[in-house]
Amino acid sequence: MLHKTYSLHKIHTAFDFAFDAGEYSRFKFGDGNIAADFGTSLAEGFISDVLTKTAVDQQIVVISSPYSFIPTATYAMKDHFVFRLNRWLAEHHLPVVQETKVHRTITYKEDYGALSAEQRMQLIGNDSFHIDAAFLKDKVLIFLDDIKITGSHERMISKMIGQYGLDNDIYMLYFAELANTDIHPNIENYLNYHDVNSIFDLDDIINGGDFRVNTRLVKYILNYDHEPFCLFIQSKQRWFINQLYNMALGNSYHTMEAYAPNLNYIKNHLFNNNQVLQYGN
Repeated sequence: MLHKTYSLHKIHTAFDFAFDAGEYSRFKFGDGNIAADFGTSLAEGFISDVLTKTAVDQQIVVISSPYSFIPTATYAMKDHFVFRLNRWLAEHHLPVVQETKVHRTITYKEDYGALSAEQRMQLIGNDSFHIDAAFLKDKVLIFLDDIKITGSHERMISKMIGQYGLDNDIYMLYFAELANTDIHPNIENYLNYHDVNSIFDLDDIINGGDFRVNTRLVKYILNYDHEPFCLFIQSKQRWFINQLYNMALGNSYHTMEAYAPNLNYIKNHLFNNNQVLQYGN
């Protein structure tokens, strides 16, 4: 079954976007307030441009971008996409959304946004995606992601769809899409890091009132240079350090050598010292 693609915003130039690049950057590092705005606006666009013109009488299932244990930034956006879509469905006496998950098996420390199209496929091609196909029978599927750059994730989803023999009506939805193929895929990194130039730029996001931990943030912190990382951790409340450690273990980051110095520092802080560790102690 061929899927349909919908994106709210198209990227045609490298420095002029239909959305705020700084907001996108903060969203990618856990700003839940911006995730709410993005998810709501994506739902409203999809309703206006698609659902009002195409009859959908089957149960809808919304599926966020694949993850292992730590959700991606898309997951926070997904919540508000579903909230807005459910209001429309209820108003039209249609079944509200169901949700499920695409499970993935491999994690990696490389920064995906910095890679070329070929490098992305080489990296993600070693991964495998899994889903509960029986649950999806006779339902309309909406696979949600924040941005489409080269389509490598979409190709992996399509591969999974073929492997499971899914014949559903399927939509691939994105908040934004790179429409100009002359622009290098590393434009994604420009967006990701627009407002995050150092680990200390995360403070405003973490303390912003609706912080949503995600894989990008955890990997960024664990892979950061050790000395500034220690200074960063020293200023954090225990709830945040616990969450960071628990999420890291859940994604098996304790088995990755590159993350060992920073993760061991967190472990020592939580279990060997009730006081805040000072760097060098």
